[in-house]
Amino acid sequence: MRLLVTGGAGYIGSVVTAQLVDAGHDVVVIDDLSTGHAGAVPPTASFRRAAIRDEAAAVLATGIDAVLHFAAKSLVAESVAHPDRYWTHNLGGTLALIEAMRVTGTRRIVFSSTASVYGEPERIPITEADPVRPSSPYGASKVAVDTALAEYARMHRIGAVSLRYFNVAGAYADAAGTWRGERHEPETHLIPTVLATAQRPGEKVRLFGDDYPTPDGTCIRDYIHVCDLAQAHLLALDATAPGRHTVYNLGSGTGYSNREVLDACRETTGLDIPVKVAPRRPGDPAVLVASSRAIAADLGWSPERDLRSMVSDAWTFAQLMTAGS
Repeated sequence: MRLLVTGGAGYIGSVVTAQLVDAGHDVVVIDDLSTGHAGAVPPTASFRRAAIRDEAAAVLATGIDAVLHFAAKSLVAESVAHPDRYWTHNLGGTLALIEAMRVTGTRRIVFSSTASVYGEPERIPITEADPVRPSSPYGASKVAVDTALAEYARMHRIGAVSLRYFNVAGAYADAAGTWRGERHEPETHLIPTVLATAQRPGEKVRLFGDDYPTPDGTCIRDYIHVCDLAQAHLLALDATAPGRHTVYNLGSGTGYSNREVLDACRETTGLDIPVKVAPRRPGDPAVLVASSRAIAADLGWSPERDLRSMVSDAWTFAQLMTAGS
């Protein structure tokens, strides 16, 4: 199958691209490298450095069977400070992509969405039937894309699947032994932040709030290994159906507290990583956990790797990056 992956030089996009290549697919990657890394694109994939609105139509016209769409801006705080960037890139870029799909007759797309569409949930675990009420322009831009995909499915027979995921972690070694993991700048995710702190003696990890109504007082979040997440994308690709837009959550149904994450990092590294408790961040819910019953029932997907596997793989990748720098 010939596939287009947008944002394929980023963390999740590069792992999905590597798994697609390992599965024998012919993959074209478009990424403007504003946050991605050219070295993360598998050498056997074709790579075009460009914005999707500039290059997608030309690539699709060469004959593409389906699209996996990861290209987006994804920092909540930045979206609040500069909402125009998120509407321009996330919604505007996607509209250009799916219109090009309509023109070229490309009928299948898997969209990388987010749990941020739900805002502060009314109940836990969150299901796909729960209301979307995003608290940031980032989340709102993803809801707008879902609306556009639903309309293109209804009017133009495009088959679309949106995958709403929570906290992604871990790293992946492809068939050639090349590792891919998180390299964000700035880094906002807890596990790579803790592991980076472990490599800098004298620094402390900031835990935002220790007075939440949870067993140990810290936030609880749902974590999924990036390899499990990538497998869900491959299953969703096979499940796209003309004229239908389907939404699935990807989560574990349980979750881990910030202190549990910290303890797992200490256990994996063998280091006593120091902590500084900071005030709660505004808008941080106590618990965010997803139900994945729908995708389990429809596609047979469920996460296989636990927190320690995520931390262990992320630590391997972090050490490789440090050794190579």
